Order: sequence, then structure tokens, then C-alpha cells
Amino acid sequence: MNQSKQHLKTIAVWQPYFMGGGAEAVSLWILEALSPHYDVTLFTLNSIDLERLDILYNTHLTQQNITVKSLLPDALDTGLVKPLIANISKVRSGLIHWSVRVFKELTQDYDLVLSTYNGLDMGRPGIQYLHWVHVVDPNPKTMKRWGKILMKISDFSRERLQKNITLANSQHTAKTIKQAYGIDSRIVYPPVVSEIEAIPWEEKEDSFLCSGRIVVPKQPHQVIEILQQVRDRGFDVKLQITGGGGGAYQQSYERRIKKIAAQNSDWIQVYQDLPYKDYLKILARCRYGLHQKPEPFGISVAEMVKAGMIPFVRNKGGQVEIVGQQHQELLYHRQPDAVEKIVAVLENQEKQQSLLKSLKQQQDLFSVEQFMKEIQNVVADYFQESE
Repeated sequence: MNQSKQHLKTIAVWQPYFMGGGAEAVSLWILEALSPHYDVTLFTLNSIDLERLDILYNTHLTQQNITVKSLLPDALDTGLVKPLIANISKVRSGLIHWSVRVFKELTQDYDLVLSTYNGLDMGRPGIQYLHWVHVVDPNPKTMKRWGKILMKISDFSRERLQKNITLANSQHTAKTIKQAYGIDSRIVYPPVVSEIEAIPWEEKEDSFLCSGRIVVPKQPHQVIEILQQVRDRGFDVKLQITGGGGGAYQQSYERRIKKIAAQNSDWIQVYQDLPYKDYLKILARCRYGLHQKPEPFGISVAEMVKAGMIPFVRNKGGQVEIVGQQHQELLYHRQPDAVEKIVAVLENQEKQQSLLKSLKQQQDLFSVEQFMKEIQNVVADYFQESE
């Protein structure tokens, strides 16, 4: 960085924790986009290992001039806190709202406040990137006593949230934001790494990828059930499951998936917490993807498209934008529908080539470079308008 830090605009970024997943990738790449041009401070609940995050997400933040401020006192900023945040929802939400209050107190002198963790009252207008709605603020239609307590802890104002510049991860999310908060959003698709080896289709494995945390909401057990039925139809396909765990409360489900994989080790492999470069190697060699959960966006599906795979996804949610509404043969409703659509593609090589050619047009929608450029433009526009 050529400019001295004291002459740069200051930006305070709020991301309470890093537990793995696409939302964290967005936060890290926002830091990557802004740190060469601004004096950036990241506020988190507990201290983080930037070097490990760089390895997991392919960022280069240890090479940047970023300040990290953990909000918890040193006595509480220990390895014991992270499991509590991951596994006990009331501890997690209580600490999040406490951190919002502290964040507002500590950032009054910054030139810009920015939430990479959904909609937020930051005490004054700033920029917020939303993965979904009512993640920090409880839904007023269903809010119970604990939700009201949380709102008092953080002194949370939905009116202040509505004054922020809002970025959404998909058109699907933007529509939901409009319904939930009555505000418009600018769509900035999440970052998708393009450093994927281009292996010719005929050299790829007849293998499906299921990527994402191994937790009940992601439903990898249904992916296994679907592909078992495909195999029963005579197609010797394999399955690669990649992703992290979901904390102690998801361990029984994780063990269930690993047990199924062990019992079917001739066609199912499970990889957990892979360095990003190793994940990209698996991504490059699989021909197909299968993603069961409807997502606000679905960054793993975008990675599949970017890698030249043919992904099958549910017919609702943000992942439809990634695959393209025009590819109805890849969008399914329920398990039987998925099996039939997968079989129809597997048994028709001409259809495979046609889909590959058509899906290439979707690839240009998503990249790290495009994401960083759009974030830089949003922030530059903010400062230009505030002068």
C-alpha cells in the first residue's frame, strides 16, 4: 500500500464470527477488496486466525494492512467461547446484540460503518450486505420475549437499518428484503474463485459433488438417497461430499452421514475442512453437482458452474439464478423428479454437451474480480455522495 494509513478513509467492518460457509467468504473478500484503498478495521466477537482463513478461502489478508479488534474481554476470548457461540442459540444471539451495542459505541469516528453480516442498525447510515432477512433482528411478526430483550441490549432500530445502503446476494434475496424491510437493494453476487483447473469433460470423473456444511438444513442425506436411486437404475456414479461440520449440536447428524459413507465407501467419499486449493481440485474433476437445499444464493452451486460442471438444484431459491431459469432440465421439485432429471442427462451425451455449452454463459456472472470491483464501486460512491 503506497499511501500512509493516516491519510486514508477509515472503515469499520462488523462480522461477529467466522464459523465457515459462504457468508464468511463474502466478508473476507470485502476486506480483500477494501484494505488496499482504505484504513480497514474488522470488529469480531473473538480473535481470529487470518492465516487459517486465507488458506480456507484463498484470500491474502495476512499480506494486507488490516486491524482486527475482538470485542470480548481477554478473559472471555478463549477457545471455550467459540463452541458456545456455535451451539447455544441464546448465547450466540445475546453476544451478537451485545457486540452491536459495543460496535456502535466504538465506531462513531470512522468514516464508514459496514456490516458484512446482514441487516444492522449501526447507529448511523452505512452499508449492509444481506445474505437473508431477520438474521440479527428478530422478525417482528414472530418475536417473543427473548427477541425484545435482544433489541434492548443492542438498542436496535429497524428505522436506522432501513437508512443503510443495502446490498443483496441475489434477486431472490432482494425481493425478500423488499417484503421484510420495504427497502430496495443493489444485487452484488458473492465472490466465486475462478482459479479452477480446466479438465476436459471426457477426462472428468463420473462423479457428483455435494458441497456445504454437513448439517441437517443442507440435507446431504437426501443427496445420498437420490444418487442411490440413480445407481439402482444402472449408472455407476460416485459422490464426493465436502464441507465443515456444524458444531456439537450437529455432531450426531455428521456421524450419521459419515457412517453411511463408510458403509458405501465404494462410491461415497467425505472430505471435511479442506484447504481451498484441495477443494478446487475435487471441484475440477467432478462432472456433476447436486444441491438439495433451496438457498438465498448458493455459492457452492456457483462454484460448480464456474468449474464446468452440470449442477442439479431445487427449483426455488437463489440457486435458480445461478443455473439459469432456462435450464429446466436441471431444476427439480422433489426426490423422484431429481432422479428422473439426472437419469435423463446421464443417458444422453448430446444433452450433456448442449448443457455445458449453455451453462458457460452463466459463468461470467460470478467471479472474485467482479465482486471486488462492485464492492469498491459501492464504497467509492458512498464517499463521493457524502462529501
